Amino acid sequence: MVEIVFLGTGGGRVNLIFQKRRTAGFRINGSLKIHVDPGPGTLAACKQFGQDPRKTDALVVTHNHIDHVNDASLIAEAMSNYALSKNGFLVASKSVIDGDENGDRGISRYHQSKIAHVHAAKPGLPINLSGKAGKSAIVYPTKVEHNDPTGFGFVLKIDGKSIGYTSDTEYFPGLSEQFEGCDLLIANVIKPAKDSLDGHLHSQTAARLFSEAKPKMAVITHIGMKLMKAGPEKEAARISKASGIPTIAASDGMRLKIGRRISAYPYKPENQHHYPK
Repeated sequence: MVEIVFLGTGGGRVNLIFQKRRTAGFRINGSLKIHVDPGPGTLAACKQFGQDPRKTDALVVTHNHIDHVNDASLIAEAMSNYALSKNGFLVASKSVIDGDENGDRGISRYHQSKIAHVHAAKPGLPINLSGKAGKSAIVYPTKVEHNDPTGFGFVLKIDGKSIGYTSDTEYFPGLSEQFEGCDLLIANVIKPAKDSLDGHLHSQTAARLFSEAKPKMAVITHIGMKLMKAGPEKEAARISKASGIPTIAASDGMRLKIGRRISAYPYKPENQHHYPK
């Protein structure tokens, strides 16, 4: 059984500032525990939704934008026993590790020095995450078209399951081929329709992606203000009808359990679990 916990499902610059939805990424909990794209507010979200950041085996940061990388150094510190010992894996874009065209890096050299294995992701080159007691997973970085040229999405093979994540990208020929055969495809869909800003999926291109890749289930997340106003559940239903793929809209704190079937459990405060002190 693999569990995914959505710690933050908001996207876009306005949401980033006003936090209508959190921007803390998501965690994949299987034989390895993996945190993906920890943006602003990650530690608060971990506390609220019962995810212990110290129990992290791998950190994945897909590109060097503040809504994906802001709290990555904090997760690195938690993962490395309060930065007292080397531990875990970092899989990140070259811009996060070495710096972008302006010389800005997403994770400090100090925090990188506390991580046992640091990998700059390149589409087409798999990365093996080998944990304790023979536990392992493989990350297959995928190509994106976004305004960080070193960014990536991925397909994760873990515990017999295949989980795809588009990260931030617009639709392009060949995008869907990278995600064929996934049990679950998580797509960053920031808006309900095309506008003047490229670099992201919208509802129509998400439907095209899902219909071509044919995952067992699809989830839309990284939801922007326009899509919030349109109604994420309504847009997910529209995408599902157009693509023929069961599609749901993620919400903050939602859990997905991937076994023989995929089940979604929206967050309920009365079922809140805090990690131990």
